[in-house]
Amino acid sequence: MTGGRIQARFAELARLNRAGFVAYVMAGDPDAETALEILQGLPAAGADLIELGMPFSDPMADGPPIQRAALRALAAGMTLDGVLDLARRFRLTDTTTPIVLMGYLNPIVSVGYETFAARAAAAGIDGLIAVDCPPEEADPLADALDREGVDLIRLATPTTDDARLAIVARRTRGFVYYVSVAGVTGAKAAIADDVAPAVARVRAASGLPVAVGFGIRTPDQAASIARVADAVVVGSALVDAIATAIAEKDAPARRVLATASSLGTAIACARVLVEEPR
Repeated sequence: MTGGRIQARFAELARLNRAGFVAYVMAGDPDAETALEILQGLPAAGADLIELGMPFSDPMADGPPIQRAALRALAAGMTLDGVLDLARRFRLTDTTTPIVLMGYLNPIVSVGYETFAARAAAAGIDGLIAVDCPPEEADPLADALDREGVDLIRLATPTTDDARLAIVARRTRGFVYYVSVAGVTGAKAAIADDVAPAVARVRAASGLPVAVGFGIRTPDQAASIARVADAVVVGSALVDAIATAIAEKDAPARRVLATASSLGTAIACARVLVEEPR
């Protein structure tokens, strides 16, 4: 069982009156050992939650940076079993940082919902975002995850109306992932003034914290979203750091963790550094 790590982390963030930093990395990118080094370093770099991508050959919601990360991981031999093994090895030294898997249904269906849920829980996984699982068809997956104490986390978007939002929220646990822009990851920039009312609407409908992702790459962008959301998700900037390190023959883990540290600091300080009225 996961022990409610997601809920505990968001409760602590609320107590501290700050947004959380959800760091997305692709499992196995650029290889399993480097990916483990990155995972192990993310909490010290400021990550409050880790979103661990499950590499898939046809990642329809992801832009080019994460597509390339998935291909690098697959080329290096990463599998679903390998993803869970990374999480299991991470849990040997970190029992408190929540890990949420993010990916697509095909690898999950291939092993079966019950088997997947049991293996994920045993590996120390706290939540799952299945991008291409429509809420109307999610009950069997949600049932399997519920039995193992793994949260099913759903997506809301700018086009999710109130009726649809009620369906999205029905069996969502942990938090709601709000996709801040229409399109794929890394394609457009999120704007806090547009995001703020949407976050409030999703929070009211679900009763859960809202993490905002897509379109957030820089510390300044992350800080602006951190002032209106419960958490900020950054992925493309981190996986791009791996690609840049490879191209420049630098150490990928060092480059990623430096990028994560700058983002984590910006998010953690965002509400503190809001300028006081004069």
